[in-house]
Amino acid sequence: MSAERAPERVALVETEALAIRYGRTRVLEGVSFSVPEGCVFALLGRNGSGKSSLLRVLLGERPASAGRVRLLGEDPWTRRASLMADVGVVPEEPNAPPEMTVRQLSAFCGRLHARWDAAVVTERLSRFEVPADRPFGSLSKGQKGAAMLALALGHRPRLLLLDDPTLGLDVVARDAVFREVIGDLADRGTTVFVTTHELRAIEGIADHVAILHGGRLVLSGSLETLKAERGVGLEQLFAAVAGTRAGDARGEEVHE
Repeated sequence: MSAERAPERVALVETEALAIRYGRTRVLEGVSFSVPEGCVFALLGRNGSGKSSLLRVLLGERPASAGRVRLLGEDPWTRRASLMADVGVVPEEPNAPPEMTVRQLSAFCGRLHARWDAAVVTERLSRFEVPADRPFGSLSKGQKGAAMLALALGHRPRLLLLDDPTLGLDVVARDAVFREVIGDLADRGTTVFVTTHELRAIEGIADHVAILHGGRLVLSGSLETLKAERGVGLEQLFAAVAGTRAGDARGEEVHE
């Protein structure tokens, strides 16, 4: 009797021959990858490699120039409104009405989502030591990022997209994001797609990695498999394929 095959996990994010261009400027070309449900997928790349541009396409904020994109099995450019019910987003630059308190923001978001757990939002704000009754505009950059993360999780999304979520956070808050939040979400089956420059921190959490360089996807796959095949850690993998030191992964992206 042949052994039963384990069922394949559904891909919550898929790109096929994806191209992104701004006018005559090519940002990405021929990018294909998939993000299995229940995993932590880390997207890495140097300054201007196109990480944030790719996220904007995944979120339906702009169409792909060529190729195919699917988010939860749907086209994000045409189905963005309905998809956001199952997607949480933390942008690199936290943005919310500056005069509203985080508690007011939570109440506002609760009116937008059919399922909203205000208690979970409050608990995460407490863990990150973010004052819920202070205006958003008066918070530090790190506190704003932590607040956005707490709000992004309020509707218990199936997929969480994080654009460099630890930028501006101190060491304690950064570790809380990577170990307690991302790790905890992955254990519960929530799929996490994260861009980050914290290679050492994400190495112990990510299941899959993809590295962008020169406008193309130069490496993608199971992190443990890639490390075993090459006999090096993530920082060395990144340096080998992106031609830089691991600490140089962070940078600004090309904007429209």
